Amino acid sequence: MRLVYGKEMQDLDRYTIEEFGIPGLILMENAGRGTAELIIQKFPAEARQGVLVICGPGNNGGDGFVIARHLQQRNFPVRVFCLAAEEKFRGDALVNFRIARDLGLIEGYILEEKDLSLLETPLKESGLIVDAIFGTGLTREVTGRFAKVISLINHSPKPVVAVDIPSGLSADTGRPLGIAIKADLTATMALPKVGQIIFPGKEFVGELEIIDISMPAFLIEKLAPPRFLLEENWAAKHLRPRNPDTHKGTYGHLVVLAGSRGKTGAAILTCLGSLRGGAGLTTLICPQSLNHIFETTLTEAMTYPLPQETAEGSLSQEAFSEILRFVANKRAVAIGPGFGLHHETMELAQKLISSLELPMVVDADAISALSGEPYHLKRAPAPRIITPHPGELSRLLLLNKEDIQKDRLGAARYAAQETGAIVVLKGAATVIASPEGREAVNTTGNPGLASGGSGDVLTGLIGAFLSQGYEPFEAACLGVFFHGLAADIVASRKGPFGYLAREVAETLPQAFKEISLRRKFLGN
Repeated sequence: MRLVYGKEMQDLDRYTIEEFGIPGLILMENAGRGTAELIIQKFPAEARQGVLVICGPGNNGGDGFVIARHLQQRNFPVRVFCLAAEEKFRGDALVNFRIARDLGLIEGYILEEKDLSLLETPLKESGLIVDAIFGTGLTREVTGRFAKVISLINHSPKPVVAVDIPSGLSADTGRPLGIAIKADLTATMALPKVGQIIFPGKEFVGELEIIDISMPAFLIEKLAPPRFLLEENWAAKHLRPRNPDTHKGTYGHLVVLAGSRGKTGAAILTCLGSLRGGAGLTTLICPQSLNHIFETTLTEAMTYPLPQETAEGSLSQEAFSEILRFVANKRAVAIGPGFGLHHETMELAQKLISSLELPMVVDADAISALSGEPYHLKRAPAPRIITPHPGELSRLLLLNKEDIQKDRLGAARYAAQETGAIVVLKGAATVIASPEGREAVNTTGNPGLASGGSGDVLTGLIGAFLSQGYEPFEAACLGVFFHGLAADIVASRKGPFGYLAREVAETLPQAFKEISLRRKFLGN
């Protein structure tokens, strides 16, 4: 499913109306009717107690009038309050305002702060509140009576359904513009918006439902930006079925460069991510002094120990030529987890990242080796996927960490342009961006992943998809989605946190099974 910013959605609406000839009134009618049906489905008991619809002056308010009309038609008690006078409405919203007025639906107007008292009784008596104040086009901070109405709604114990987006929430960054509605359910039109999926917006949205407003699917495919919501249907479409007549060579050979003294676990978990992710073969290149640990732990992976070590038990830059020789006929490389921060090890990482002619996942210590020097990535002769958390991205590009978190997708986009790499910015609702402009936001995962080793499994998993021949952006997206899905399955069994990264790796086959079954159901 495509994912859009507010302006992009407005452009799609406008093209649908002006170029394709579907009147805006039909789109608004479909939006309102679909939302009313959703309300009846999700909150039947509350709706029977009475629905309070609060309408703002734009098209979001117009949707609210349609919702009220359809609920009244189904014999649900409805009360409508407007936050603007009739002369403030325009176009389709004005048409539906007049219909609602003539049907006797509009009970009052909140035009000044002294009018706020009019809402006291309806807020107490209604079973459900519909927020139709502001839509996705809002960019200014909410103030005055609008802010006070939002505050009153947020302090009400009644469930809230937001129309298109919780009023006051930025459709682009997911941040409140001063104040925003905290909804229990958001009925958004045609496509999900970026600000509804990333944090903190996700916490304001509640349950998110997409309303089909009859925008032509081929139009969305043609004009919507290449930005994707990583959810089960997307994964089912992109995870390839395996031909029975195959062998381990079919699924590639991933080389893992990871581990040093005191950080052997990172290498082991990376290899587990690769093995459970379906790589045909996995080889760990490691310091010779640590090989006995890996050989007794990684029974399904191979090791390739090298004697060129630093005093800290990590690989030195003298290992470069031997590594270059070994990887020559392999399919992909993963480098960085527990690799070590000795200056010679960091120089080795820089040299490998900038010169190996294989797709590569770059994580952890290997990203730290590039701090302030992202040009090593731009020199690379093959695709690079970097998987930083916000602190690592801050050090890589010398950015303020707080600024990164304020606009995570924007930060990932900037990083992709600056480095020439595909960027996987880890965190709640992980975002992915490519240098050529493709973007994605993930929907799987939970707070239990906030523990040591989780990122190592992800690195191996993305590497496994690369080794199987997936295109790099697709490999990054699939890795992020399935890593989160496996964690969700573990959390459903064991609890919201306290499970281990190893358990996430071991659950990957079940995650693949679930999505494979969905693919069969969808007929892909």
